[in-house]
Amino acid sequence: MKVAYLGPRGTFSEEAATRFFPKNTELFPKKSIYDAIEAVSIDDVDKCIVPIENSIAGTIDTSIDGLMMFNLSIDADVIFPVSLNLIGLKGSEISDINEVISITPALDQCRNYIRHHKFLSQHVDSTANAAKLIMEQGNKNRAAIASEWVAGLYGLQIIEKDIQDSEHNHTRFIVLSKNHRIKKIQDKTMILVTPSTEYVGMLSSILNVFSGLGINLTWIESKPTRKKLGTYRFFIEAEMGYDEERAQKVKIILETFGHKVDFLGSYKTTILK
Repeated sequence: MKVAYLGPRGTFSEEAATRFFPKNTELFPKKSIYDAIEAVSIDDVDKCIVPIENSIAGTIDTSIDGLMMFNLSIDADVIFPVSLNLIGLKGSEISDINEVISITPALDQCRNYIRHHKFLSQHVDSTANAAKLIMEQGNKNRAAIASEWVAGLYGLQIIEKDIQDSEHNHTRFIVLSKNHRIKKIQDKTMILVTPSTEYVGMLSSILNVFSGLGINLTWIESKPTRKKLGTYRFFIEAEMGYDEERAQKVKIILETFGHKVDFLGSYKTTILK
């Protein structure tokens, strides 16, 4: 099986892919989330794994946009605990450091730590490239904020571990494919609801359908329809299997209201340790 992920080598996406997929899986790093998703669409790979949400930074819009643009299905849901570390050249100590470099979300997730130490900060396009720059520049006064995984990849040392502002820092990934045969006997189902018209209490009426059927919602995200300012479609993840009677009732009721309902996948959640 061929799987695309957000590269380069050493990213959290690669680590998540390595830990989730079987050992014989071929992994292909891509320059962007968009490129990883497109690779599935054009059959360069069988699947891709992309981040959709971080517990601190929020939703990753590129993944949502790509899911809509390429008409793919969600095969799996993967929760990955993110441990951010201060990484430098071997022999470096925290007293040597005056500047840190990393990807913007990682810097945001360590804002209090950076402020406390009065570090300067520089943005780069990935945690992996941040570590690579530290290795190539050989400057003991600079450090990367990245994973333990990438430190080993580039022969760097961890100066300080777990420097993120919140200990509950997790990134959620989804696995996408062109397989539109929705799995049965699953824990969660993702639905895309496109309202027919705008009216007062429209979103409330949609959510009340799930509440009335006793279905718990685990994630809701709105995205513009791109047809008219102020009009939205809604991604709704619910704790139900696609084959459950309740799921079919949701579809029937919402379509009775005139809304368009698309099932984007049914899956179980895997929590990586």
